[in-house]
Amino acid sequence: MKARFKYISLYRITVIVWMALKFLIQIFWFKKRHRIWDQETKRKWESLLVSQAEEYRRKAIQLGGLLIKFGQFLSSRGDLLPQSFIRELEGLVDRVKPVPFKYSKQTIEEDLNASIDDHFRQIDTKPIASASIGEVYKAELLDGTSVAVKVQRYRVREIFQMDFKALRIVFFILGKFTKYGKKADLPALYREVVAVITDELDFTMELKNGNHFKKRFKDFNDVYIPEYYRDLSTKRVLVMEWIEGEKITDLNFMKRHGIERERIAKILFDLCVEQFLFAGMFHSDPHPGNLMLKPDGTVVIIDFGMVGEIKQQDANSIRMMVQGFIMDDYDRVIDALREMDFLLDNADTEKVKKMIKQTTDMYLEGDLKKLDAHLMNDILEDLQEFIKEQPIQLPADYAFLGRATSIIVGVLTSIYPQVDLVEWGRPVIKKWMTGENSSFSLYKEIAKDTAKPLMSLPRALVEYLEDGDKEREWKSVKQQQNLFHQFFLFYAWLSFILLLIGTGGVIFLQQTGVSSYLNLAWAVTAIAGAGLFIILIKHYRMIKRIRQ
Repeated sequence: MKARFKYISLYRITVIVWMALKFLIQIFWFKKRHRIWDQETKRKWESLLVSQAEEYRRKAIQLGGLLIKFGQFLSSRGDLLPQSFIRELEGLVDRVKPVPFKYSKQTIEEDLNASIDDHFRQIDTKPIASASIGEVYKAELLDGTSVAVKVQRYRVREIFQMDFKALRIVFFILGKFTKYGKKADLPALYREVVAVITDELDFTMELKNGNHFKKRFKDFNDVYIPEYYRDLSTKRVLVMEWIEGEKITDLNFMKRHGIERERIAKILFDLCVEQFLFAGMFHSDPHPGNLMLKPDGTVVIIDFGMVGEIKQQDANSIRMMVQGFIMDDYDRVIDALREMDFLLDNADTEKVKKMIKQTTDMYLEGDLKKLDAHLMNDILEDLQEFIKEQPIQLPADYAFLGRATSIIVGVLTSIYPQVDLVEWGRPVIKKWMTGENSSFSLYKEIAKDTAKPLMSLPRALVEYLEDGDKEREWKSVKQQQNLFHQFFLFYAWLSFILLLIGTGGVIFLQQTGVSSYLNLAWAVTAIAGAGLFIILIKHYRMIKRIRQ
């Protein structure tokens, strides 16, 4: 692919939209060919998804721009994509071929309105990192201070504007021609994507976020956030303190400098718990490349382009939801999900409530003392699968929160495989569950909830009436009946189409005098007519049996 094609709007839009259409056609055709989902079919299905994800990744690396950032966004959306696809997208490296330094130099000089030599003693012409939005160079200020200079890529805003148009077309197709369009709020999802990525295109937002985190974690003695040079930073240029260190997962580096792995894991755990459980901003992309380790064991956090936010009301709603789980009050859980805008308008709350309860009971039957990072990942995957199947759509911040949690669990496991999440988390959860208004809030709710069964039917009887074997048997029969309805309707419609085609062919061939295909047209008409008649009779008999 020639580099100049990347900047042609029609080319980019065509490539992106065609790839999306191709994927949809492949999925549609696969499901039409495979009616029975046995183990072999599931293996082929997984293979198809992996193949599609690999193609997406190749196209993303070729084109850059939105495809890379959107791939990262989708990798956080277990409510949208299957795990096999997400696993491939997680391997999408946010690294593209660097542009010639002359373009970065031009951007720096335009934004600073001065020659590059007026501010920097020297700057390396080869970037130390090259991503879809910006490239990072090592430089020295006039006083000899080492700094990192992040420069926006050449014409990147223009590229993203083209890609946003392509994404709008893809979402339109999904909304009109797929059942997913009816389940998801695609316009809201599109607005989230545009908003998140537009913020990343403005480096002043990253500077603001970095200063916010520096102030928030000033009391964490073992955590450091680099200084930013506000007077040298613009929307397209960001200058920050240079940090010497290695990735936080570099175990050889820890060994060489006598750094205890358990201590680093505990620092990272406390840091993330503070972000993920309490109101405020959180770093939504805490992969090892953004977490560094200095020789003295200090944890350094960089790159605040992608952040999420837990508002105070959201924190209260999450706390109320967890209280609902603890007290077996799933109406409280549903109320919390509504407050957080998790449930779409067409959500069947009773069905969602029942599914949540069954899923929770399944895990509570196990031994929570055995909860480790691997089990935590299994639970997160199951939750993502549950969310994807239900009328639930995660707002962007919650999706990023789930992704960040998953990443951190993986990092903690790499650093310290013996990590005990339950033991470390017990005092924090106790503090978090009591809330900010009253240290006895949870215990008051438990006491209040304890009195409920005294004024109602025994819970066991209610659960029998709601979840008894007879109801489950009836639901199974009902699902089978719906499946047969769809089967008969599909083949009746197909026979009707063939009947129209055959009849039209007979009339056309007779009028034009072409007799070579007339017998074939009559055969198609006769077979389609007979098939339609048989299907209608069988469908009628089935409906009659159901009514009886």
